[in-house]
Parts: sequence; C-alpha cells; structure tokens
Amino acid sequence: MLKGLHHVEIYVSDLNRSSEFWGWLLAELGYELYQTWDAGRSYKIDDTYIVFVQTEKRFLDLTYHRCRVGLNHLAFHAKSKAHVDAMTLKLQAKNVKILYSDRHPYAAGTQTYAVFFEDPDRIKVELVAPN
Repeated sequence: MLKGLHHVEIYVSDLNRSSEFWGWLLAELGYELYQTWDAGRSYKIDDTYIVFVQTEKRFLDLTYHRCRVGLNHLAFHAKSKAHVDAMTLKLQAKNVKILYSDRHPYAAGTQTYAVFFEDPDRIKVELVAPN
C-alpha cells in the first residue's frame, strides 16, 4: 500500500542555523529528531522525514531562490486556525520574516487560512489550517 511522501532532503547554507530554525519549527509541528551526523540532521513524523544537509563550500556560490527551477515552498498542516495564529506569534517573536503580511492570514485566498514565512535560506514555508 502506498502512503505518500517518504522524505524530502534539503541542502542548506549553514547547518547550525538551519537546525536551530527547523528543529524548533518541526518540534512545534510534532516531528522528532530522527538522525544526526556531521553534515546533516533529519526530523521524522510517522513514516515521513525531512533531511537537512550542509551544502559543500564549492556549491555555496549560487544561492537558493524559490522562483528558479526547483522547490517553491513546503506546506505543513496546522491543527486549527488558532494553531496558525499561535505559530504566527511565535514566528514573529523569533523575528522570522512573515510573507504577504498585508494579506495574512488569507494570502492564499479566502478559503485558505495560513501563515507564510521564510527559513534562514529564504525557502518559503506555509502552515495551513484545515478547512
């Protein structure tokens, strides 16, 4: 039986900075630290995990941009609209850039209650409440 996404692996410019950001965020969403090694970390929930790997110095000259070919953003389920609101306050307290603040929490349209923000490498992240 197929279940869906198995894992996602993301290369980052600064593993320590990204681990601090993603470790906190993913713990808030129910993920647990799964694996650690010198150049990476992974976080798991159920059968799905997310891996962060330090980019080699020789590849750091080109930075990530979500409008280039490749990943645009990662979207995670929130428990509720109240969860989105609470996470928005926590993100703001951590000085995380909230995207589309002029349209928040309906930046994706009137049917979607969400917060959009960026990780340390400017990867867009979305936290979406159930309808």
